[in-house]
Amino acid sequence: MSHPEPKSVTAEHRFPCAACGADHRFDAGHDRLICDHCGNTEAIGLTRGAAIRELDFEAALHAALPAQDIEETRVCKCPNCAAEVAFDATLHAAECPFCATPVVTDTGVHRHIKPRGVLPFALDERAARAAMTDWLASLWFAPKGLQAYARKGRAMSGIYVPYWTFDADTASRYTGARGTVYYETITVMRDGKRQRQQVAKIRWSPVRGRVARFFDDVLVLASRSLPKRFTDALEPWDLAALEPYRPEYLAGFRAEGYAVLLPEGYTEAREKMARIIERDVKFDIGGDRQQIHEIKTDVKDVTFKHILLPVWLAAYKYRGRSFRFVVNGRTGRVQGERPYCIWKITLAVLAGLIVAGAIGYLYGLEQGAF
Repeated sequence: MSHPEPKSVTAEHRFPCAACGADHRFDAGHDRLICDHCGNTEAIGLTRGAAIRELDFEAALHAALPAQDIEETRVCKCPNCAAEVAFDATLHAAECPFCATPVVTDTGVHRHIKPRGVLPFALDERAARAAMTDWLASLWFAPKGLQAYARKGRAMSGIYVPYWTFDADTASRYTGARGTVYYETITVMRDGKRQRQQVAKIRWSPVRGRVARFFDDVLVLASRSLPKRFTDALEPWDLAALEPYRPEYLAGFRAEGYAVLLPEGYTEAREKMARIIERDVKFDIGGDRQQIHEIKTDVKDVTFKHILLPVWLAAYKYRGRSFRFVVNGRTGRVQGERPYCIWKITLAVLAGLIVAGAIGYLYGLEQGAF
């Protein structure tokens, strides 16, 4: 069994302006290309909810996808975080957008499955930076350098992050037990007196049954360059607004290639499905309590697609460590790592002890202890 080789690739797409020859970029939130040099614009024409073709999962497992669903990309690798990033051929060194480490180009060609859908950026860099600055300003015990970083307004990188989505039709058979709560009255001794009280008990009865569910767009992160806890916290994504993939949406941005194998992504999707199926089974069992002894699930008609979701990314270095901040390019939701200033924490603790001591002293005076 062979698969297209997955790599953390980021590709850049350029569209020259018809008026001056400079590069167009996608104008986030305005559904158009714009030239920063002369101001010329070019409409893209979003399809607004057009159906996106799913790919057959079994065909992909057996490397039997049509040639038009596969592409090749030239890449270079970050020596720190292992992200593979594509830069302009004339650029021999640049900063990795994922960890702020200088990168020296070392290109190679890799094959991977093409994106089928893209969620275009709705927030431009200014809006994303404002959201990040507000978030950084709210952090307690942050180093001064971090606040200065926020005030300087350093440029952020717009990255389309790769995800898999999976569709599947499932039918599950289960066995378990339904618990019904009832109460018995018992007599207990309390303070030398007999008292009657009710005690809750559960009566269990065996059950079996079936549940069925069609899963649509189970979302799985296909990148290893960003902490999953951050990207998960950027959800929810408005997947109903996905557009069929067109490189115009990537103009002025980068798109990272997937690093998570398709079978590995499906395994995670099945785990997500299993949790939902377990919830469905408990609801089907009913009663006051539920026990699940076994669930057997048949899965059929599995399809998938590779999609790109918009993230604004900033990296900040403090005492030799890289700290990353991510902003949902649609909603402005912010997540990230943050350093702590030990001196600020120490001063806060000392201040707290002084205040506590002063309160204790005043209380003692009121009580006549001093």
